[in-house]
Amino acid sequence: MDAFASPVSAPSFHLGRRLTRRLSILTLLTLLLVDSVQAASPRLASEAEGYAPEGSCAGCHREEAAAWQDSDHGWAMRPATPDSVLGDFTDARFIESGEEGEVQARFHREEERFLVTLEGPGEPEATWEIAYTFGYFPLQQYLIELPGGRLQGMTIAWDARDEQDGGQRWFSLYPGQTFTPDDPLHWQGRYQNWNAMCADCHSTNLQKGYDPVEDVFATTWHEQSVGCQSCHGPSRAHLDWAESWSPEEHDASSLDAAARATDRGLGVDLDGMRGQELVGQCARCHSRRQPLGVGPAHGQPLLDSALPSLLTEGLYHADGQIQGEVYVYGSFAQSKMYQAGVSCTDCHDPHTNRLRLEGNAVCTQCHNAAPPARFPGITPSDYDSIDHHHHTPGSEGAQCVSCHMPETTYMVVDPRRDHSFRVPRPDLAEATGSPDACTRCHDDMSPERAAASIQAWFGELARAERGATHYGEILAAARQGRSDALRPLQRLVANEATPDIVRATAIDALADFGVPALPTLEAALVDEAGLVRAASVPAFARAPDAARLALLLPLLDDPLLAVRDEVVKALAGVSLMRLPEARRDDLLSARRDYERRLRENADLPGNRLNLAVLLSRIGRADEAIAHYRAALAMDPYFLPARGNLVTLLSQRGEAQEAQRVLEDGLALEDMPPPDRAHLAYLLALSLAEAQRFAEALSWLDRAVEWRPEHVRSHYNRALLLDRLGRKSQALAALEQGLVLAPEAPDLLYAAVYLNAAAGDIPRALSHLERLRGLQPDDPRLERLERQLKGR
Repeated sequence: MDAFASPVSAPSFHLGRRLTRRLSILTLLTLLLVDSVQAASPRLASEAEGYAPEGSCAGCHREEAAAWQDSDHGWAMRPATPDSVLGDFTDARFIESGEEGEVQARFHREEERFLVTLEGPGEPEATWEIAYTFGYFPLQQYLIELPGGRLQGMTIAWDARDEQDGGQRWFSLYPGQTFTPDDPLHWQGRYQNWNAMCADCHSTNLQKGYDPVEDVFATTWHEQSVGCQSCHGPSRAHLDWAESWSPEEHDASSLDAAARATDRGLGVDLDGMRGQELVGQCARCHSRRQPLGVGPAHGQPLLDSALPSLLTEGLYHADGQIQGEVYVYGSFAQSKMYQAGVSCTDCHDPHTNRLRLEGNAVCTQCHNAAPPARFPGITPSDYDSIDHHHHTPGSEGAQCVSCHMPETTYMVVDPRRDHSFRVPRPDLAEATGSPDACTRCHDDMSPERAAASIQAWFGELARAERGATHYGEILAAARQGRSDALRPLQRLVANEATPDIVRATAIDALADFGVPALPTLEAALVDEAGLVRAASVPAFARAPDAARLALLLPLLDDPLLAVRDEVVKALAGVSLMRLPEARRDDLLSARRDYERRLRENADLPGNRLNLAVLLSRIGRADEAIAHYRAALAMDPYFLPARGNLVTLLSQRGEAQEAQRVLEDGLALEDMPPPDRAHLAYLLALSLAEAQRFAEALSWLDRAVEWRPEHVRSHYNRALLLDRLGRKSQALAALEQGLVLAPEAPDLLYAAVYLNAAAGDIPRALSHLERLRGLQPDDPRLERLERQLKGR
């Protein structure tokens, strides 16, 4: 099955993502900017499109405007002026050394112009003018204009924290690393590009204006920063209403009601939203997601503008704790608070962006001896007491966030708290490989000891928590490729008390289980949760045409764009003649619209990949291959594009070229071991198909070494060893797999046959007994048992 991009394209509050250094020095092939191609620098939009002039709201809403002025939103992006630049430009110098060499920077001024002189590996000394500031605390970044309408974020930033906290200094977002100009992580590279990475959430009414052929931008905005209309929507009509309003016609109380009403020109009534609906408005930016290319979609459900990332490896630990930089929504959507209707504004002031209360008070406004009637699920108690937190009052350990919102630091100096508000579970450390809040602070303590302390403190409550299977254990088993994860995943999806984002992640994992998972996947197509429906559709992309149409065509009318897009992808390649005549134009129109949006946003690997998959499925293979290669030129470590390219080349009979693509990936420096193992596994399968068994075994050996928890690698390695006549080693390989997944049917089947072939009938029968316990209705097992006992 072709892999579409995971939802990874999301703007940050600060430009430079703290990406792991994994890109080798590769030329960007087809996508390097041609210096002769020019495009206008980002500028004010010429068309208002219903937006009021910047600053119009302040005339009536003075308090809100004053609160916003010094907020993260107000500082999101500003022209580089003495009032906005926080960094030291008084001939300050900074040096960073790395494997590629040394980068030297000098920050200086010429009157009102802020300049930086840079010299680094492959980068001759040059002086650049700072065009804009980006953010302000705990760090501030700086943007430089380059040809092609690009704004690029420097990878040297200003630490805006107090000096006593280690701040007031220049620092590298990639400590100990330096890059040459042809590396996408260089400050002029793809991953430091403001237009693609950050712009739509750091400005108001941004139009990217990307040209995928010339790879240039003609970006416009209505307001440089995140202004009122970023959240409240275009307000020209509301301004017109306000200008016509008079005190003689309306008293003060009616003004409040009128100002909230859509018939007074406001397209979005945020005051009328509650709980998950309101969270969805914030999540348009505060999430890791795949934008759908339609703009902010003010007031609409989140899945009409973006498809949020699931709890995928690299972004989240197996138990759902934050791992990559995921911007709050995906963790909060797992929480009991989210399920109960808590919204962002219950804790955060929407105009200052700060907490409404300090310290534990923000939690005890609800979690106290007399909880609000709005949240009947809260057990009345004195939570801010030593009886609950078991730490010295006033200490770090006595803070609610220390245990329930552990923080992870990104961009070197920017700690972000996990918003899943989970109960600490050190007892899950071994099963999930996830960190826990206890041993993060008490680094001299083992998870077992921490779990024992929690058990001693909370007794039956802790025992009940530990007695139930946590979804992290199930998702960890699925990540390991364990076939015994099938039924637990199915139960997870069926449990309506499980958060939708967890259920959708389980659906995504079930797609790998084939026919046994079909009943669950089919039921998910009509699930009430849009995220679950969207996750289930791709599983049917390779189903027979008749089944695909019967199951998916009704979802072409789904109320959510993200679901409809998934249907368009999955139905790509189905002959239009198979569709009812009345639906052909509907599907063609939806496909054209989807392809157009992909092309307009093909400035990052994910959408290039999605475009390539669409083109491949509708028979435009040459174009698809070009876009797969373009995605890999942007990011050679982008595994889905490499895997899909290999699949397409193999389908075209170009096995040797497919193997070269895999070998090129394996040759990259700093490839993460799990990704390297996956490529080695694919290469081994390709070589085995070509009857090159010894080479295939060599790569499977390395796949097991690089990712020992991957069950299918052990399984295929055992079969290959048996094929080569190395019977005892084949059995040992199977046993390795069975240690990881003792209830994996494939491994048990293989163990039965290999032990029987080796003459060890009692051991074969032992494995068969375990298999019958898992699959009691399988008629093949009874026949197999008679044969074995007959021997």
